Amino acid sequence: MSEELLKLLKAEGLDLLSCMHCGICTGSCPSGRHTGLNTRRIIRDARKNRAAVLSDYDLWLCTTCYTCQERCPRGIPITDAILELRRLAVREGLMLPEHRFVSEMVLECGHAVPLDEETKKKREELGLDPIPETVQKDPEALEGLKTLLKTCKFDELVAKK
Repeated sequence: MSEELLKLLKAEGLDLLSCMHCGICTGSCPSGRHTGLNTRRIIRDARKNRAAVLSDYDLWLCTTCYTCQERCPRGIPITDAILELRRLAVREGLMLPEHRFVSEMVLECGHAVPLDEETKKKREELGLDPIPETVQKDPEALEGLKTLLKTCKFDELVAKK
């Protein structure tokens, strides 16, 4: 068992040891119908193998709809546990490349989707301001956001480790 991981989760009020592996979580998961997400396996792996669960791609397939958590006969906060596992994974530098890219874009330009010249042109053709009312339009706000993200150490969190 991954005692350290279980202690971390339990400290957050997420006790996974009462799971009886009935599979209701997996059977009721809307995301699992279309992806490889198997919540029961994630819970099992969290109990057995820290490295495996934190580096599992499927950990990121959960849409956080809370269906599994609402239907769990033992009342295990499964979705909350998955969110905490994700937080732990990110702290260890384990992040999907797509998430890292979006995070880097936010750090760089204050927005997950940067504006390119083509998008600005299309906006103008539609009668819109080429730059929407976001921090991208206000250099002072952008600098404020960057300062906030650095103060929160978001830049360190998303840096490749």
